[in-house]
Amino acid sequence: MSDVRVTIPRDSEREERVVTTGTTAADLFQGDRAVVAARVAGELKDLAYEVADGDTVEPVEITSEDGLNILRHSTAHVMAQAVQELFPEAKLGIGPPIKDGFYYDFDVETPFHPDDLKRIEKKMQEIQKRGQKFVRRAVSDDAAREELADEPYKLELIGLKGSAADAAEGASAEVGAGQLTMYDNVDAKTGDLCWKDLCRGPHLPSTRVIPAFKLMRSAAAYWRGSEKNPQLQRIYGTAWPTKDELKAYLEFLAEAEKRDHRKLGAELDLFSFPEELGPGLAVFHPKGGVVRKVMEDYSRKRHEDADYEFVNTPHITKEQLFETSGHLPHYAEGMFPPLEFDGQNYRLKAMNCPMHNLVFKSRGRSYRELPLRLFEFGTVYRYEKSGVVHGLTRSRGFTQDDSHIYCTKEQMPQELDTLLTFVLDLLRDYGLHEFELELSTRDDSDKFIGSDEDWEEATEALRQAAEKQGLPLVPDPGGAAYYGPKISVQARDAIGRSWQMSTLQVDFNQPKRFGLEYTAADGSKQQPVMLHRALFGSIERFFGVLLEHYAGAFPAWLAPVQATCIPIGDAHVPYLEEFAAQAKAKGLRVEVDASSDRMQKKIRNAQKSKVPFMILAGDEDMANGAVSFRYRDGSQENGIGRDEAIAKLVDVVERRVQV
Repeated sequence: MSDVRVTIPRDSEREERVVTTGTTAADLFQGDRAVVAARVAGELKDLAYEVADGDTVEPVEITSEDGLNILRHSTAHVMAQAVQELFPEAKLGIGPPIKDGFYYDFDVETPFHPDDLKRIEKKMQEIQKRGQKFVRRAVSDDAAREELADEPYKLELIGLKGSAADAAEGASAEVGAGQLTMYDNVDAKTGDLCWKDLCRGPHLPSTRVIPAFKLMRSAAAYWRGSEKNPQLQRIYGTAWPTKDELKAYLEFLAEAEKRDHRKLGAELDLFSFPEELGPGLAVFHPKGGVVRKVMEDYSRKRHEDADYEFVNTPHITKEQLFETSGHLPHYAEGMFPPLEFDGQNYRLKAMNCPMHNLVFKSRGRSYRELPLRLFEFGTVYRYEKSGVVHGLTRSRGFTQDDSHIYCTKEQMPQELDTLLTFVLDLLRDYGLHEFELELSTRDDSDKFIGSDEDWEEATEALRQAAEKQGLPLVPDPGGAAYYGPKISVQARDAIGRSWQMSTLQVDFNQPKRFGLEYTAADGSKQQPVMLHRALFGSIERFFGVLLEHYAGAFPAWLAPVQATCIPIGDAHVPYLEEFAAQAKAKGLRVEVDASSDRMQKKIRNAQKSKVPFMILAGDEDMANGAVSFRYRDGSQENGIGRDEAIAKLVDVVERRVQV
């Protein structure tokens, strides 16, 4: 044996340690149950890794992002073993970790039933208690093919080793670009092989280290995400470092389910998705139309105050327009197929910016007109695969609140600063208050157009504007649009979920492609900078986000019905109808429940409809020219004069507060 010198970094300290050959990462961190893997020279390793002289060995704790991924990927292996023990004919697909959980795909003759998931979860618990070891071993391609001869999907992955595997959905968890590795699930007592899987790892040292998991659901999924491939059965699960965290996550999911905008949209009669129209195409009902109109009207007023000019463009265009803009070569798969007539191909509008460029180009422009801020509620159509369409938040037809600002380079920094402040202030007005910013930049991909100099200038301008806001700034390498970098506003909702809201992009390339120019003060022709800005992203998506954020209980200024008048008896209906007419004259949305239902049922109906206020009246109220206020939380104020009651409603609406 010889000495081996290693460095162990922890927080801001670095420990130098001398050990003997054969020492493993598990030996280094013995006694620290939170450590489940190690990082050596930037690579994740199993705890069974034998350290080498000069290694820097960093502990990976189960609560870290990498630790959670290792936990969840290991749990996916346990699930796959359980499935094949219960369903020996099942063929293995892939099983990567995902956000908050994992999945594994299987080729089985019959789709999984909820009762099957219960059996699988019980079997997983048995495997977990056995304490099987995850043992890594290198294999040649030929040896892997021989061992996995009965697993056709694994054989296909072996052929994809390298960049093609990384391009396949989840395949990078199975194979890497170098040596293939297999993981054996080995009985800790006997050393017998219990199960094996092609995987590049790393994994937990033992199934006993898996603290808490639960299977969630099963669904159909195409092999490697392509509709051209066989349809498999995918089982989703979740795993957490403690049982308390699992419990909290399940409670979060239950709350999220209650807030699902698709469910609330139906319950509150706001919108629907008729099968006759097709997936991802919503129709808004009268109450939903009210909310949408209020959202749009307030946004329109704020834009008018900020000197935006309103334009309107058609829903269809000659295909060549999207060739000129560069969208067609990059986004053809996300656009509906061409329509051919008059000997030409036309396309449904998938984005508004090319048409706004035509507005700018329609006549000569002077520097005195800049910045020129164009705004449109422009409806666009995008071909989202049916498997990813999700209510209002991922649809095929939607209306963008799209702005394009044309300015000089000198004006760009101030314009970006003003734009981002405008965006954040308006989102706060709608009740969102927790934000972080994401800066999306280019990488080495050949999809990006334009010079390095333009990209550097545009990226730095966005960075400086973002930093002025004093919000967390998260890098997103490679996430830029093909024509320029962007800032995305990520907003956190009432239950802590992060939603991408507004985007702000700097574009030097489309003005070049369209030949846009303005006359400068010295008489020369100059190219404007184009700033793309979608504030809501889309009206529909923002509607869905707000519906979930408020759990359907919109603040009074956004609520489709701001107050429901409930008479104690039939004799009080005319009195409340007079009150409602007086309130409507002040611009309030008030209705009277004159149905034959009893008062208590009317109150329950109003509560189910999540109306901000209930206005009650009986004999005493009529005699005193008053009403009683009932709030969403069940509290009540009695004997409020009619004029005072209406003034109270108006005040709450105008201040845009939640009650």
